[in-house]
Amino acid sequence: MIRFHTVYDKFSQALGDFPSVEIDVSDELKEQIELMCVQLRRARRRTDTQDIELAMDMMVVFSKKDDRNADSAIIERLAKKLDLHTVEDLKIETIAVRNLVRERGGQNADTTQQIIEILNKFKQIAGMELTNVLDDPVMPKILEKCPSLLIPHEFLCPITLEIMTDPVIVASGQTYERESILKWFDSNHRTCPKTRQTLAHLSIAPNFALKNIILQWCEKNNFQLPKKPDSSVQESSSPEHKEEISSLVENLYSSLLELQRKAVKKIRMLSKENPENRVLIAKNGAILPLVQLLSYPDSKIQEHAVTALLNLSIDEANKKIIAREGAIPAIIEILQKGSIEARENSAAALFSLSMLDENKITVGSSNGIPPLVALLQNGTIRGKKDAATALFNLSLNEANKARAINAGIIPPLRQLLKDRNLGMVDEALSIFLLLASHPDGRQEIGELSFIENLVEFIQKGTPKNKECATSVLLELGSNNSSFILAALQFGVYEHLIEIAKSGTNRAQRKANAILQLISTSEQIP
Repeated sequence: MIRFHTVYDKFSQALGDFPSVEIDVSDELKEQIELMCVQLRRARRRTDTQDIELAMDMMVVFSKKDDRNADSAIIERLAKKLDLHTVEDLKIETIAVRNLVRERGGQNADTTQQIIEILNKFKQIAGMELTNVLDDPVMPKILEKCPSLLIPHEFLCPITLEIMTDPVIVASGQTYERESILKWFDSNHRTCPKTRQTLAHLSIAPNFALKNIILQWCEKNNFQLPKKPDSSVQESSSPEHKEEISSLVENLYSSLLELQRKAVKKIRMLSKENPENRVLIAKNGAILPLVQLLSYPDSKIQEHAVTALLNLSIDEANKKIIAREGAIPAIIEILQKGSIEARENSAAALFSLSMLDENKITVGSSNGIPPLVALLQNGTIRGKKDAATALFNLSLNEANKARAINAGIIPPLRQLLKDRNLGMVDEALSIFLLLASHPDGRQEIGELSFIENLVEFIQKGTPKNKECATSVLLELGSNNSSFILAALQFGVYEHLIEIAKSGTNRAQRKANAILQLISTSEQIP
């Protein structure tokens, strides 16, 4: 991270000081430099969401059909990756979840329940008492930093439970932090969050009296108000910004190619920036013209359109709209015939859309799996990762397992196990684990050379490698004892004993299960 920020600073300074006017560079180059500057600014506040292990672990934990793998080892690993493994972290997250529920106002109830369930699992791992996330009082974030100081409750925003720096009054007479209540209104709420009464109007007025009292209290108690970070959220809710997005969506329908190209490019950039933009762009009706542009005979427009849809699909509600507008077959076509970047982003888009079970079926029945297998075999490292993530998610569907096997997924997965420089051993083994539960999969992967590879990873792999390889061997052996016999010939027994003693929690369980199979079958003299 430190190296990244060092490079980031150097790039930003070099491009910011670039004398494009003095040396008379072309307009195209100026545009590219400007785009790079914008991307660098965004990189500062953006985190990488394409962490395949995190994505796979989340899918296993949320799976309703495969509870056996959602054990404490995965939950503990998730908690650490999400920085939600201490009591303090979990208290803060509880407040955030409660605020999220209030903002949603009953919308997306299924995903909200999933969030609450996994938060409670994290609390169990941390040894915390399980309570009602929505009702149980939790100490506000700001109080945890100075527990000896009790902030008067009237100073706290009812939405965020944090001390207010810019209090405003709404039509019901209640006071809120300006930023929080504006977000509430931007989410199409017309009620007072605290009283739930319908507001006569959405005008707000500064509460100068309360602000002065808060400032006086802070000065008296030597308490420093939290500073407001620069936020693109406030910019995104401005009337000018909304007008800009509305205009861009209109330009998607333009008959002028250059205007279309600029509009779709700008929407691609805005949709990556923050959740508010994704909602606003969809509300302005951008999804339908973006889907139509997927079939436009211009490679750049196709690339920008599919990437914009990928970004928009991060929003749960947008996933359904994108699929309903018929995007999946068009995305698959770009996956087959598009540019390298367009193909990679198409694979990522299919992964995102297939988080919904109905979309898994649509992608599979639309012949989307063969081009993903081709990308897994012939793509760049990024392309292989995008394809692997999508294929893993799609293979949670039983019919798609058969489709993936018929599309020839086994050889490129075997290659990922051989080429360890790619760093995709765990991804490949995770997909093998899904395929091993299918009869055709067991027949395809159950060669002696593959069993020998599994034993090698069980012996010499990383803790995660050992966990995955042991899981695959258990899945194979539970259905056909000949796989266990083959593994014994390659000396797996002593390595299983070692893992049962010192492996990860999940690896220990899997190793003990295999040892039990061996003992039951009396395959050891």
